[in-house]
Amino acid sequence: MKKFDENYVLLKDMVEDDYYPKFLVKKVKDCITPVIALLESGERDKEVIQAKLDEMTLTINDLQDEFYENNSEIETVARDSIGETFKYILDWFGIDIDEEEAIRERDW
Repeated sequence: MKKFDENYVLLKDMVEDDYYPKFLVKKVKDCITPVIALLESGERDKEVIQAKLDEMTLTINDLQDEFYENNSEIETVARDSIGETFKYILDWFGIDIDEEEAIRERDW
């Protein structure tokens, strides 16, 4: 089974931007790691993967209030960073799901 690229920085733009509190960026990363673990396990069923992506996205949606409470928000840079991260992850594992479809449940 293929392991994820250990050199890739998840959410790089968010990590590098002080607008996003580090502890909240970590929470978003923590939402992403179960998806990576699923793909590392060898799962290739698109419905199973999309269900995990939807679960992840809904969990990230729930973090929005916490971002607001910390004078931040999941806005353009964050959306792009999350989308780019998922494009990379899906490409890395050879999963043919569009990055916009991957995070289709987002409300940010």
